[in-house]
Amino acid sequence: MNRRDFLHHAGSVGGLSLAASTGLLTSLQAHAIPPANDYRALVCVFLYGGNDGLNMVVPFDATRYAQYSTVRGALALPQADLLPIGTQYALHPGLAPLQSLWTAGRLAPVFNVGPLAVPLLKADFVGKSKAVPENLFSHSDQQTLWQTGGPSVLSRTGWGGRVATAAGVAPAIALGSPGRFGHSPTGAPLSLPGPGDDFAPDGYFGGPNATRRAALDAIARQARGNKMLAGFSAVQATALDRSASLGPVLAITPTNTPSEAMNAPFQNLAAPLNTPLAKQLYQVAKLIEQRAALGSGRQVFIVSQGGYDNHANQLPLHAALMADLGNSLAAFHTAMEQLGVADKVTSFTMSDFGRTFKPNNSAGTDHAWGNNHLVIGAAVKGGATYGAYPTLELGGQDDVGDKSWERQGRWIPTTSVDQYAATLAAWFGLDDATLATVFPSLANFSVKKLAFMNA
Repeated sequence: MNRRDFLHHAGSVGGLSLAASTGLLTSLQAHAIPPANDYRALVCVFLYGGNDGLNMVVPFDATRYAQYSTVRGALALPQADLLPIGTQYALHPGLAPLQSLWTAGRLAPVFNVGPLAVPLLKADFVGKSKAVPENLFSHSDQQTLWQTGGPSVLSRTGWGGRVATAAGVAPAIALGSPGRFGHSPTGAPLSLPGPGDDFAPDGYFGGPNATRRAALDAIARQARGNKMLAGFSAVQATALDRSASLGPVLAITPTNTPSEAMNAPFQNLAAPLNTPLAKQLYQVAKLIEQRAALGSGRQVFIVSQGGYDNHANQLPLHAALMADLGNSLAAFHTAMEQLGVADKVTSFTMSDFGRTFKPNNSAGTDHAWGNNHLVIGAAVKGGATYGAYPTLELGGQDDVGDKSWERQGRWIPTTSVDQYAATLAAWFGLDDATLATVFPSLANFSVKKLAFMNA
């Protein structure tokens, strides 16, 4: 290997460490491991592109289904195909694996959630009498508002990262596209690859090579007089240590450890780990399983699924995404049951925004605002719905549209991201005073926490 090649590969490892943290990455082992019965994990499932929540959870009673199908037209899901959850709502048929979780009280839909600075009525929005979140209907900006909480796209930290920091646990871990969700006041999330990938530095050099690894260790641990170089070296050393401890765990797949009980749910998918989302959730399951060996206390994770910006041909595209989401989330929850931590792990969806109630002229939908979401786990007060489903009237009280051409069904949220997130953070262990610090806009809402989580 020549000098240029060596520096290129060494730079790859450096990039790994810098992706893990912009500062001194806190060691996983630095945090005390709570008792087994005190463990908890939050798993954010971000649906990039703007999921159509109106076709994910559909009104099922006769009156509102008629309203829904009249406006949705060709995009309306046939009522006979829907999966009832109670008498008033139903799931998309692609979410069939989740219907049993509703019956078991482990699935809770939360309706019409979105970024809000303050509670907002249509008169407030039309009259511009109250603050409105910045840059509505923009993918990147609304992703930021969902991931950071609060009304400003300038926030540099994510609420997942702030929750982890406030709880005194290890940095958030990202398996998919992390966005800003896991960024904390002290650094970025630890970004990890999929199952079977070679995470160890040796892999960057084409195979095991103890000499090269020893050289990198020596460089990273060399005493530095310059504070910037010393900080960079510390990050490099931490990255090398993390790769050594996490590499063997991340390399495991269901096929190379078929006897492990946790693998069975993922082997039952159409093809083991056949989608990026399933792979990410499998990695999360392994990290939860190995939490004691890795020295991890409570944990915050983010995984992601893309493809939801369906401006055209939405029905088949969205059906495939829903099937993947349903299969992957059900497999993950079953794995948590196998590990005996189903009541210690809560998964929840987030997305850029909802989609317009009224379809466009390309058999798709366009960018909107409030959206429906799903929360899953044995600690969830499932078998019930939370929040207010939007009124299914174009130009009605929940629609931002005032003039006739604006009436597309872009719902003004009735629940804020901060209320949704604070409910999850409170279950994770944050008290009311800390919640007020982590979510400054929460003070603007009379109801700080929703009721969808058990203590």
